[in-house]
Amino acid sequence: MKVAIIGCGRVGHQRAEALAGAELAACIDPKLGRAEQLARAARDCVALSDWRHVMDDRSISVVIVATPHDSLAAITAAAVSAGKHVLVEKPGARRADELRGLAEAAHSRKSLVRVGFNHRYHRALRKAKEIADSGALGPLLFVRARYGHGGRLGYEREWRAQPEISGGGELIDQGVHIIDLARWFLGEFVQVEGFAHTYFWDMPVEDNAFLLLKTAARQVAFLHASCTEWKNTFSFEVVGRAGKLQVEGLGGSYGVERLAWYRMLPEMGPPETTVWEYPMADDSWSVEMREFLQDIQLQRQPAAGLKDAVAALQVVERIYQDGGHDYRA
Repeated sequence: MKVAIIGCGRVGHQRAEALAGAELAACIDPKLGRAEQLARAARDCVALSDWRHVMDDRSISVVIVATPHDSLAAITAAAVSAGKHVLVEKPGARRADELRGLAEAAHSRKSLVRVGFNHRYHRALRKAKEIADSGALGPLLFVRARYGHGGRLGYEREWRAQPEISGGGELIDQGVHIIDLARWFLGEFVQVEGFAHTYFWDMPVEDNAFLLLKTAARQVAFLHASCTEWKNTFSFEVVGRAGKLQVEGLGGSYGVERLAWYRMLPEMGPPETTVWEYPMADDSWSVEMREFLQDIQLQRQPAAGLKDAVAALQVVERIYQDGGHDYRA
């Protein structure tokens, strides 16, 4: 399959390196030099500055949208209208209503849309989901997660700090990953509470968000997303009646990816513990793309799709609304 990548920044480069056998045919970025740099890494790949030029190219069947948040939904809609399959980066839009009608349009055009919640495909999280789905933890009780980084010089001047482009701050940027993961394990959330605030960065969007989400069965997800963490941190715990899973690290500056399984013993006391470590390179992007190519071949709805993006964005919007944050453009 031939692929076009729209948005040739850091994420666009990561996607280009993880095409899982697909062919990179076009790179598009309003800064043409960035598109040309990425296109040079592939054979017979064109560089363009306007994404509209690839929509009529029938040789391209897959579009990867890796732009800032303000154009994710519009480009995805255009690609769907052109009958192409789309992998759009999280969060998929700035607000859930930007995705309204897109699922129906995709169905009518027989286009598949996958949302880039690649954290589901990290080795430790894949293993954790396998264990939880096996029933070995018993009924699940709650999820507790922390995800954060420390920013960088000039962070408050980047596009992520401009609400008209980003749609919000740390919650819509990194927070949607742990919202999606919590929902992946626990199911739909029917009650949303939380608080978003700017503690450190001189910017009009939040740098911290604290969430308490509940399912109809009163399972709870307690989540914290932060860009005042100073030391990059990822921690995700799933607790059941019979044990607990704890994922730490994502590789790189987040530390070695690690999964611990704590099995409760009949006599209780210290648990039986099994630990897996994954010091090798992150393969989540490749595994995710490989699954999407299989989705296309089988005409199978992607495991992480528009419904999941809308669900995560609705949680984000509720926190913003309750806290008086109006980031609407």
